[in-house]
Amino acid sequence: MTKPATAISSTVRKAGLFYFVWVMFSYTTAGPFGLEDMVTTSGPGMTLLYLLFLPLFWCVPISLVAAELTTAMPVEGGFYRWSRAAFGDLWGFLAGWWNWSASFLLGGIYGVLFADYLQFWFPQLTGWKHYLVALGLIAGLAYVNVRGIQMVGKFATLLEVFILLPVLVLVGMGLGKWQHNPLLPLVPPGKPPFQVFGVGLALGLWLYSGYEQLSTVAEEVENPRRTYPRALALVVPLSIAAYFLPTFASLAALGNWQDWQGGYFPKAAELIGGPWLGQWMTIAAMVTNAALLNSTILTTTRMPFAMAQDGYLPEILTRRHPRFGTPWMAILISAGVYALLAFQTLTRLITIYMWLRIATSLLTVLSAWQLRRKQADMPRPFVIPGGRLGLLYAVGAPVVMSVVAMLGSDRYGLLWGPVALALGPLVYAIVRKTGRV
Repeated sequence: MTKPATAISSTVRKAGLFYFVWVMFSYTTAGPFGLEDMVTTSGPGMTLLYLLFLPLFWCVPISLVAAELTTAMPVEGGFYRWSRAAFGDLWGFLAGWWNWSASFLLGGIYGVLFADYLQFWFPQLTGWKHYLVALGLIAGLAYVNVRGIQMVGKFATLLEVFILLPVLVLVGMGLGKWQHNPLLPLVPPGKPPFQVFGVGLALGLWLYSGYEQLSTVAEEVENPRRTYPRALALVVPLSIAAYFLPTFASLAALGNWQDWQGGYFPKAAELIGGPWLGQWMTIAAMVTNAALLNSTILTTTRMPFAMAQDGYLPEILTRRHPRFGTPWMAILISAGVYALLAFQTLTRLITIYMWLRIATSLLTVLSAWQLRRKQADMPRPFVIPGGRLGLLYAVGAPVVMSVVAMLGSDRYGLLWGPVALALGPLVYAIVRKTGRV
């Protein structure tokens, strides 16, 4: 028997616009780190075009959908409950399960990457010591999240200020040393088109993903019908600037696009500003992983909580902290899974993660279309502008981009991405058979 969703506890201290903006930014972007491989794979010109125009076909339409549906249904669980209202129990379950599963692939990785950067100054952090650092970060941020979204927001704000300061310095100094055309070459000479457009596009979609994810905490935000659309309007351009400007400035100053690889921004900062800026940027890259993990715990743990409320997952996940009103059991169990995976590396996991994330985003945008048909009279304080054409753009653009990205996956992603998706219906069948719903 499906249990009705309950309103969020009055003990929860809700987040206002200011802190919510930084929580959203720290989840979707956090900093420019992670895009460096795109420069050598797709070329400097194509990378800058991707960073500038890809949002028009991916995160902007998804943000419009998220704004409309959040103002119409500002409920804990967000897009999971939108998908369920639009397409029924199975697809609602899949939206929630795929999203929670995707968080496992990255939650532990952020802890590992944090420890990797710390190892730069402390080479003795190997083996179990390296693992303990990752475990300590996961445990500490789980505690911050148990304290509630307001505490998460304050911590996210402090982290982002620290991250963005050296990025601003890099942009200023890079533009001051402009010597090269950052758009040339447009694509790498001799590279196969699949690598230029397929791999680069998949990485770009990953960079600009997640703008619907904060809908899961809508009931923990002050006046979500007003706050969520305003936060999106601020975060999307801020994210574009955080990716585009440091990349543009670094390429303009150095022109060494062939040397770019994962984690190159600290090296670029050192070449442009000296060792002090390189060290500062390295610390910022390390802190970025803490910011990403902090917001990931917040957004993804409301999903199992909402699914447990609806009877799909064990009831223990619905327990709220008696003082802070947060779903503390869902937070601790999710953090425990992150800790178990904190010995993994990012290699190949991102391709599987993208299949799960794209599938979730597809269900989200298609829910907007379906709910316009099923519940046309539902109050929508914010409506996607442009009438039917606007709705077609907001739904159609992400669908087309998703298909292109999935077809352009590498061989590992094409093999294991569908397997990860297929586990969702299998788990749903088990849940149905055991009589939980």
